[in-house]
Amino acid sequence: MGTLAIDGGTPVRTGRPLPSALEASGRTIGPEEEAAVLRVLRSGMLASVWGTEVNALTEEFAALIGTRYAVACSSGTAAVHLAVAAVDPEPGDEIIVPPISDMGSVAPIIAQNAVPVFADVDPLTGNLDPDAVAALIGPRTRAVIAVHLFGKPAPVARLRELTDRAGIMLIEDCAQAYLAPVRPGGPLTGTVGQLGCFSLQQYKHITAGDGGLVTTDDPDLALRLRRFADKGWPRETGERAYLSYALNYRMTELVGAVAREQLRKLPAVVERRRAGATAFASRVADLPGLVLAPDDGDHVYWYYPLLVDGLDEAGLQRYAAALTAEGVPSLAGYLARPLYTEPVLRKPLTYGSSGYPLAGRDYGDGLCPVAEDLVYRRLVVVPWNENFTPADVDDIVAAVTKVHTAVAAS
Repeated sequence: MGTLAIDGGTPVRTGRPLPSALEASGRTIGPEEEAAVLRVLRSGMLASVWGTEVNALTEEFAALIGTRYAVACSSGTAAVHLAVAAVDPEPGDEIIVPPISDMGSVAPIIAQNAVPVFADVDPLTGNLDPDAVAALIGPRTRAVIAVHLFGKPAPVARLRELTDRAGIMLIEDCAQAYLAPVRPGGPLTGTVGQLGCFSLQQYKHITAGDGGLVTTDDPDLALRLRRFADKGWPRETGERAYLSYALNYRMTELVGAVAREQLRKLPAVVERRRAGATAFASRVADLPGLVLAPDDGDHVYWYYPLLVDGLDEAGLQRYAAALTAEGVPSLAGYLARPLYTEPVLRKPLTYGSSGYPLAGRDYGDGLCPVAEDLVYRRLVVVPWNENFTPADVDDIVAAVTKVHTAVAAS
């Protein structure tokens, strides 16, 4: 296969970079979004409280996902915060989360004075292991947050059974898994739990720069969500009152208008991502020691995860660095470390010097051994994109084959 580029050889890809979510080449932004922005600017109304775009977005999004309600907010992290606030935990209550996700799945728990409890994950998907969750449900558990990692749905049917039996809520973090069926031909992510959270951040399947949406079928939860995004203000009554502690997480009309146009493109985005991933997988599936993403027709490929057998931590870092040098940007482990090992939780750095509500919690190494094995020794992720051409996929196949043959076999 030739000398690796990281060792001075010629990269597989020597022309333009692969399409990236950080550039126009990897986004679906076009004249429709431009017209939407101009429509809002010319109206003079940029605030969603009095505008029409965000209201229309929430109706269209709920219809697409298959829920009665959707509530808009300013980011995916804000969406999770709305969901946790709707659960309304008592100070010191616990919410179970996976250790492989963005900190946006965890910070809102602390913001509501609750405690994140980390459950281990499935070794093939990185999603929550229901057995690990069941072992952690206790008298202070109030909810489980299931993250649909990289676009592969978590086992939410089993998790909903667990949470219903325990009398607690299931929150789905769907930021990486738009339009993913939780089983072939089944309902979509964001419809199985009581609450589903979505992100419009730059890297997601669709984007408005930032923004969030929360889905639910429960009218009481929908009301709590709307009020928490708007300072506890009961806009529906016409009075100026602040009925509960809440923040301002409102989405602007500009974001809403762009998101509406992006939403129309979403089914095609998912279809193209799946097509490219399927073509890639069919050509590298026989590489010894390489385990590909399980896909039962349900994966929507935010990132493409590769599991590599037989590496240590240094070997995993070299594998990802070698792929990047070949022209295929890649990350070893996705995260630098599992979330529970981050300084903000270990020290902990919350609410001044009090450390509340985490003081005395043990977030030590070995807490979730499967997650640690993935992050430190097995998982390499390739950002996936709907604008990959067949030639782009050819290059990714060639780079993975070259690197895997050289690094995994060494």
